[in-house]
Amino acid sequence: MPAEAPKSGIIATLDPSIRPQDDLFGYVNHQWVKDTEIPSDRARYGTFDRLREQSEQAVRQIVEAASSGTAEDGTEERKVGDLYASFMDTEAIERLGSTPLDAPIERIRGTKSVSQLLGVAGELARTGVSGAVVFYVTADAKNPQEYVVYLEQAGIGLPDESYYREESYAEVRDAYVAHIARQAEGLGFEDPQGFAERVMEVETRIARQHWDVVATRDAIKTYNKHTLAELKERAPGYDWDVWLEGLQAPGGSFAQVVVHEPSFLEGLSTALQEIGLPLWQDWLVWRVVTSLAPYLNEQVVDENFDFFGKTLSGTPQLRERWKRGVGLVEDALGEAVGKIYVSQHFPPHAKERMLQLVDNLVEAYRRDFDDLPWMSPQTREKALDKLGKFRTKIGYPDKWRDYSALEVHRDDLVGNVARASAFEVDRELGKIGGPIDRDEWLMSPQTVNAYYHPMMNEIVFPAAILQPPFFDADADDAVNYGGIGAVIGHEIGHGFDDQGSRFAGDGSLTDWWTPQDRERFDALAQKLIEQFNQEEPADSPGTKVNGGLTVGENIGDLGGLTIGYKAYQIAQETAPAPELDGLTGDQRFFIGWAQVWCGKARPEEAKRLVAIDPHAPMNCRANVARNLREFQEVFGVAEGDGMYLAPDDQVRIF
Repeated sequence: MPAEAPKSGIIATLDPSIRPQDDLFGYVNHQWVKDTEIPSDRARYGTFDRLREQSEQAVRQIVEAASSGTAEDGTEERKVGDLYASFMDTEAIERLGSTPLDAPIERIRGTKSVSQLLGVAGELARTGVSGAVVFYVTADAKNPQEYVVYLEQAGIGLPDESYYREESYAEVRDAYVAHIARQAEGLGFEDPQGFAERVMEVETRIARQHWDVVATRDAIKTYNKHTLAELKERAPGYDWDVWLEGLQAPGGSFAQVVVHEPSFLEGLSTALQEIGLPLWQDWLVWRVVTSLAPYLNEQVVDENFDFFGKTLSGTPQLRERWKRGVGLVEDALGEAVGKIYVSQHFPPHAKERMLQLVDNLVEAYRRDFDDLPWMSPQTREKALDKLGKFRTKIGYPDKWRDYSALEVHRDDLVGNVARASAFEVDRELGKIGGPIDRDEWLMSPQTVNAYYHPMMNEIVFPAAILQPPFFDADADDAVNYGGIGAVIGHEIGHGFDDQGSRFAGDGSLTDWWTPQDRERFDALAQKLIEQFNQEEPADSPGTKVNGGLTVGENIGDLGGLTIGYKAYQIAQETAPAPELDGLTGDQRFFIGWAQVWCGKARPEEAKRLVAIDPHAPMNCRANVARNLREFQEVFGVAEGDGMYLAPDDQVRIF
C-alpha cells in the first residue's frame, strides 16, 4: 500500500482572484471573510474566536456535568457546578431584581467624608468593584526575586482616556451619559439625568489625569517604587490607611509599591479634595452598578449590553446565557476546569512536538543574534545569556491552583462573585514576602492565547491554542512553523522588543544594551512605527493604526515571522519539505502565517480596538510579511505589487 500523503495543514480556501504579491491576507482569507457572517453575539470573529468556541463548548460540557449537584460538598467539581448553576438560575435572579445593589449603595450614601468613602471603596474593591486605583502583584521588576504590589490608574467607564477628550468620540460620550441615565431610571434613582451628568463630570476629571496608552506601556516610566509613607506624601488626599483597611490588606503588604502613573495619583489626590463628597458618592454608586450589572436581572443586563456591546462594539446580540456562565466559571475557577479539560483534550505527543518547535526557534534566534548588523558583541553576549535562560511552559501547569478557601453557594450568584474576588485578592496579597512561584500560570489551559512574562523570562502556551491552524501535531512542518512556530517566535521576541529588551536574563529591569545598540534598535522601531501609522484596518477604512501603541506587538510579529522562517529552514536541514497542494514548503509557511490572522470585525469594534489594543488589525498583522525579503523571493514580489517594499523601506530587526 502506498504511504499516506502528509497533511499540508492549510485550512484556508485560497482566493485565486487576489495575488499573494498584492495582499497576502486577502489571498489567504478573503474567501472566508466574504462568505462568513460575524455571529450576532460577537463584535469580531476569526481564527482565535473559532478556537475559543471549541474551547467554550468543551468547558460547557465540563461545567454542565458538574452542575448536576452530585459531586461531594467542598470538592472543586462541586464548586464549579454550583457557581455555574447560580448563574443559570434565572428565576432566582429575576426574583431578586436589583436588590443586591441595595446594601453597597446604602453603605456609600451613608458616608460622611471622602475618607469614609475610600474605606467603602476598599471594601468594594475586595468584592470586585474597581475604584479609581487598581492593584496587582507580581515580581518586582528591579528585584525579580521578590513580589511587590503594582498600582495602576482606573476609575473610568469608557475604554480609554481619549474617549473623554477627542471630538471623534463626542457621540459615544453622549450615548454613555444617556446609558447611565436609563440605567439609573430603571433602578429607581432620583434625578437620573442629573446623576448621569455628575458621574460623567467625575469620570472626565479622572480621565484628565490618565496617562495615554503609549505612555502606559513604557517599562521605565511606569516603574516608580515608593514606600507606603512616600505614597501618602505623594497623594495625601487619598486616605491609604482607610482604603487598605477596607481592602483587608495584610499588614506590610503595601509597605513597598510600584506606581505606574505617579502624576495620576497626584491629580486624583487633588480631585478628591476639590470635588464634593456627593459627586464622589454618585461616581462610586455607578461603579457598583456597572460592575454588578452582568449578574442582575434581565432589565439591568440588557441596558448594560445596549451600551457596552451594541454602541461601543456594534455587537447586535447578547451572548447566550450559558456562554456568559462559562465565562464566569473560567474567571473564578479556571484551573479547576483546566484539570479536566487537559485530560480530555490535550494529547501528550502534542507537547513533545511543541518542545521540538521551541528548541528550533531558540536555535534560530541564537544564530540570528550572531549575524545582526546592529547588535554589538557586548550586547550579543547578554542577549544570548537571556535566551539561554528562557523557560518554556506548554499545555498546563505542573502544579494546580488550590481553591479550597473559596466558598461557593448554589443559590447566591452575587455573593459568589464577591467571594471569588475576595479569594483572588487574598491569594495575590498573600504572595508578598514569600518566594517567587515559578510554577504559576497567568492563563488557564483552555485559553486560546499565549504570553511572555518579562520578570519570569518565560513563554507560556496553553493547551487550547495548540490546535489548527496554529498547530497540528500530524501535519507537515511548513504550516506549523508559519503558525505556532511564528507565534513562539513572537513570544520569544517580546523578550527583545522595545520594552522586553529592557529586562535582563534574570528578569530584572536592567539597561543591558550599549547606548549605541539602543539607538540603532530605536531607529528601527521608529521606522516600524511610521510604517504602521500609515496602515488601516480592513474593517474600518480611513481609521489609522497607532504605530506607537502597537510597536511592541509589531516587533513581536515581525521577529516571530522572521525567526519562524529561519527555524523552519533549520527543520528542513534534516527533512526537506515536499510540494503539497501545488505549493512549495516555503509558500505554505507564509500561508500558515496569514491564516492565523484570518478574521473580520464590525466597524465600531475595529475603530474601538485601534484606540486601545496594542495589537495591529488582523490584515496588518498578516501583511507584515512584506518586510521580509524571503517572502518577496518566495512569491516573486516585484516593484508595483501591493506587497512590495523597497529594500530601504523594509524593517528587519531580527
